[in-house]
Amino acid sequence: MKGLEFTLDTAKMKKEDAESSKSCSSDDSIVQEKKQIQDRDGWKGRLDFIMTCIGYAVGLGNIWRFPYLCYKSGGGAFFIPYIMFLVLCGVPLFFMEASYGQFSSLSPISVWRMCPLFKGVGVGMVMVSAIVCIYYNVIVAWTLYFLYMSFRAVLPWSTCDNDWNTENCVVGIGNVHNPTRTNASAFSLGNSTFYNASSLFNGTMAAMANVTANATANATALASKKMSASEEFWTRHVLEITEGINDPGTIRWQLLICLTLAWVTVFLCLFKGVKVLGKVMHFAAPFPYLVLLVLLIRGVTLPGALNGIKFYILPKWERLTDYQVWGDAALQIFYSVGMAWGGIITMASYNRFSNNIYRDAMLVPIINCGTSIFAGFVIFSILGFMAESANTTVEKVVSQGPGLTFVAYPEAVANLPISPMWAVLFFLMLFTIGLDSQFGMVETCISAFLDEYPHLLRKRRTLICFIACLFEFLMGLPCITQGGIYVLQIMDWYCASFSLMLISLTECLAIAWIYGTDRFYKDIELMLGHKPHAIWHIMWRYITPTIILGIWLFSVITLGPVTYDGKAYPTWAIIFGWCLGIASMLPIPIIAITSLLLSEGSLRENWKKLTTPLDSWGPSQPEDRERYHASLSHSKSGLFIEIKTEEANASTPFIEKGKPSS
Repeated sequence: MKGLEFTLDTAKMKKEDAESSKSCSSDDSIVQEKKQIQDRDGWKGRLDFIMTCIGYAVGLGNIWRFPYLCYKSGGGAFFIPYIMFLVLCGVPLFFMEASYGQFSSLSPISVWRMCPLFKGVGVGMVMVSAIVCIYYNVIVAWTLYFLYMSFRAVLPWSTCDNDWNTENCVVGIGNVHNPTRTNASAFSLGNSTFYNASSLFNGTMAAMANVTANATANATALASKKMSASEEFWTRHVLEITEGINDPGTIRWQLLICLTLAWVTVFLCLFKGVKVLGKVMHFAAPFPYLVLLVLLIRGVTLPGALNGIKFYILPKWERLTDYQVWGDAALQIFYSVGMAWGGIITMASYNRFSNNIYRDAMLVPIINCGTSIFAGFVIFSILGFMAESANTTVEKVVSQGPGLTFVAYPEAVANLPISPMWAVLFFLMLFTIGLDSQFGMVETCISAFLDEYPHLLRKRRTLICFIACLFEFLMGLPCITQGGIYVLQIMDWYCASFSLMLISLTECLAIAWIYGTDRFYKDIELMLGHKPHAIWHIMWRYITPTIILGIWLFSVITLGPVTYDGKAYPTWAIIFGWCLGIASMLPIPIIAITSLLLSEGSLRENWKKLTTPLDSWGPSQPEDRERYHASLSHSKSGLFIEIKTEEANASTPFIEKGKPSS
C-alpha cells in the first residue's frame, strides 16, 4: 500500500508542477500582453479626445440630410422625436462604448476579452467601417475637386459656355421649367446615409397624329430636358455619368487625382498614431463651425433668407402622427452619433484611465445634435435666397444628399457677390468634415489589427497604415468610373443600414445581460470614483435595446431594392448589395458557434468559459490593474461571507425567544 501511496503522491506532485508551470506560462503571457498594451499610444492633450469624437460624429449627414429631414418631417416639430431618441438611444450607447473602450485601452475586436463569445461584434464593427471608408473618401474626393474648381474668377458651374454643356443648359434654377420635378434636383428617399444623387432628364414622347401635335410634343420634350448649369456640371463633367451600372465606363482621371490626394492626407495624419491626429483635430474639428458661422452671417443678410428659416423651423404638429417621422428621427440619431462603427471605442481607448468619460459622453452627442440644428439655419437661409431669386417657394428648391451639396448649394453660391470666395469656404468646410469622419473610421481599422497582434504589428504601424490606405484606395477605384456612382449607391444603400442596428443590439445585450450591468457599474466607478446614476442600468438593459430593435424593424421594412434616379438595378447588383450588408453581421454567429463547438469541454462548460472575462481583461496600467483586482477580490470575499452567513443561519437550530438552547 505504501508503494501505491508513493506512486500516487509522485503523480500528484507532477500534476501540480505541470499546472504550476502552465499557470506561470499563462501569467507570463498575460504580463507580456499587458506590457504591449502599456506601450500603446494615448492622447497627449486634454481636449484631443473630445475634438476627435466631435469631428468623427459630425459628418456630411449633418449638412445634407438633417435639414432636409426637418423640412420633410414637420419643421421644428421634428426636434421632439430627434431629441427624444438622442436621450433614449444615442447618449446611452455612446456612454457604454466610450466607457468600456477607456476601461480596457483596447480597440473594438480585442476589447471583447470581456466576453469572448461575442468577439464577432467587434469584427462586424471593423468590417462596416472598412467598407464605408471605401466610398466615403470618394465623396471627399468629389468635394476636393469642387474645391479645386472654385479657385477661378468665374465658377465653372455658373455658365453654359463650357465644353460639357448642352443646348438644354440654362443659367439659374428659376429658368428650369420641368413639370416632373419638384426641386432643383430630384431625389428618392431610402434608408441609408448617403441617399440618391441628382436626377437626370430622360423620357420619350409618343408619336402624334399630325404635324402640329408633333411640334407641340417636341417643344414640351425640349422644355422637360432643361437642366441648370450646376446640374450639368455635376452630372456631365464631374461624374460623366453613364446609363447604368452595366455600363461602368472609364476611370475619371480628375477624380483619380483627388482620391489619391484624399488618401495621402489620411495617411499623413494617421501613420504616426493619435499623437499627430490629436494635433490635427484641434484645427479640423472647430474649423467647420467657424465657416458655418461665417456662412450663416452672410446667409441671413440675403433677400428671402428669413422665409427659408421660417420654413425650416415652423412646426407642423400634425406630422408627429406619422410613424415615418419617428423612424427618420431614430435613424438620423443612430447614424450621426456613430454607434456600432467602432470609432467611439477606438477613440476612447486612447484616454487616460481616470478621464471623466461620463462628462465627455454627455457632451459629444449634445454638440453633434446642436451642430445638425445649427447647420439647418445655414442651409435654409441660402435656400430661402434661392427661392427668392427664382421667384418660387422654398419647397421647390429643397433637396437632400449630394444634390444639396453638389447642385443646389453651388447654384446659390454662384449668385452671391465674390462667389469664388464663398465656394472655397463651403467646400473647404465639407472637405474638413469629411476627413474628420474618415480619420475615425480608418483609425478603427488600423488599431483593430495592431491590438490583436501587438507583438508583430505595433512596431510596424507606418507600414500597416500604408497598406490599409492603399487597399482602401484600390477598392474605391470602381466608384470613380463614369458609372461609379451606381456602385457607390449600392454600397451605401445596404452596408450602412440594417447591419449597424443588429451589431449594436448584440453589443448592448452582451454587456447589459451577460457581462452584467452590476460589474460594468463597478468598472465605471473604478474610473470615475463614483457610480453612475441608476437610470443607465434601466437604459442599457431594457429601453435602449427595445428602441434599437424598433429601429431595425423600421429600417428593414422601409428598405426597398436599391435605385438611382428612379432606375432599378439588375438582380445581380441587388444580390451583391445584400451580400455586402449581411457580411458584417455574419462574424457574430460564426465566431460564437465555432467557439462553442471547437473549445474543449461540454457546451455548458464552454458557454460559461466564453462568457467569463479572460484573465487579460482589465485596465492596462499596473496601478489601475491592481485596484481592479482588489475590487474583484473584495466583491468575491463579500459574496463568500454572505454565502457562509446564510449557510450558518440555515444550520443553526431555531431558538424560541426567552428559552435557552439545549
